[in-house]
Amino acid sequence: MLVLAACLSSCSGSDAPVDNYLTRLGRSLDRNIEPEPERLPPLPRARDLQLDLLPGSIDLLDLLALRGCELTITIGKSNSSLGKVATDSQRLLLELEFLALAPACIEALDPAEDEELIATLTEALASKREQLPARVWNATLGGPEFRSFWKRPNRLGDYPADTSGQIATALERLAALSAQWLDGDYAAGSEELEPLLADVRRGDGGALLASLDLQRAGLAAAEPALQDRVQPAPICFGNTPSPEGRIVDNVVRKFFIGEVQPWSVRIARRRADLMPAVHALESYLDAVMPTAYRDWSGQRDALLASATEAPREHARSLAALLDSCGLRPGTDPAKPG
Repeated sequence: MLVLAACLSSCSGSDAPVDNYLTRLGRSLDRNIEPEPERLPPLPRARDLQLDLLPGSIDLLDLLALRGCELTITIGKSNSSLGKVATDSQRLLLELEFLALAPACIEALDPAEDEELIATLTEALASKREQLPARVWNATLGGPEFRSFWKRPNRLGDYPADTSGQIATALERLAALSAQWLDGDYAAGSEELEPLLADVRRGDGGALLASLDLQRAGLAAAEPALQDRVQPAPICFGNTPSPEGRIVDNVVRKFFIGEVQPWSVRIARRRADLMPAVHALESYLDAVMPTAYRDWSGQRDALLASATEAPREHARSLAALLDSCGLRPGTDPAKPG
C-alpha cells in the first residue's frame, strides 16, 4: 500500500525534524499519518486589546500658576499637539513623569493661596495612579510591539537556532520595571522603555507557539497509526524482534530519539527563556486584562501544556508498540527486555 505520510512542512514552512520523522515512521508502519489541524489561537484584534482611559488634562491657567514647578514641563508636553497624539508608550512615560513630580509640586504650593490648584493636582494625581495599570497594559501587552512579538512567521526554518538572548532579557526587564511602576517607583528606568519595546518587537513568541503547535500536531497525528498497529496483532512474537520491528525501532532511534527529541529540548529551552517573564507581566496586569486577551492566553497556555506533554505521550505509545519485540525506546536492541 502506498503510504501518505504527514507533510507538515508544507503548512509550517519549517525544516523541523518532526516532519522527516513522521514520513519515515509512516513508511515503516505501512500506515497513513495525516496531519492534525492547527490549534494555534490567533491574537485578538488590536482594538480588543486596548483599554479606554480618561483623557485628564490640566488647564492652561492652572499651568501658568505652577511656575517654578518641574511639573509644568510635563503638563505642557501632555497638552501639546504632539502629546495628544503620542503613542501609548510615550503617554505612559508622561504619566510616570507626572506621578513622580506631582507630590513635590503640591507640597511647594501655598495651601492658603493655592487651595483650588492643590485640589486639582491632588485629584489628577489620584486619577493617574488609579489608571496606571491600564496605561502600562496599553503600552506593553496591549501594544503593537507585543503584537509583533506574537506574530506567527511565514516560515519557521530551523527555529529555534540563532535566537537572541536579548529578547528574553528585554522581557524580564520590562516585567521588572512594570512591577516597580505599579508599586510606586515611578522614576525607575523610564528611559529604558522604548529600547525594551523595540527588542520585544523583534521577538519570537509567535515562532515559539508555532513550533510547539507543530510538535503537538505532528506527534498526535502519529497516534492513530501506532494504535492501528498495536491493536490487531503485535508486530513481533515471543519477545523477539521481527524485520518490521527492527525497521520501526531503527526509525525511532535515529529520527525520534536522535533528532526530534533534541529539537524538542531546544524548543523547551526557548520556552523557558521567554515565557516566565511574559507570565509575570500578565500577572502584574491581571486586574485590567481585557477578556479577549484572557481567553487567548488561556488557549495559548493550554497549547503550551499539550505540546510539552506530546513527546512523552509519543514515547509511551512507541514503547507499547515495540514491547512485543523486546525493544523499547532508549534500550539497547542487542539486549531485549
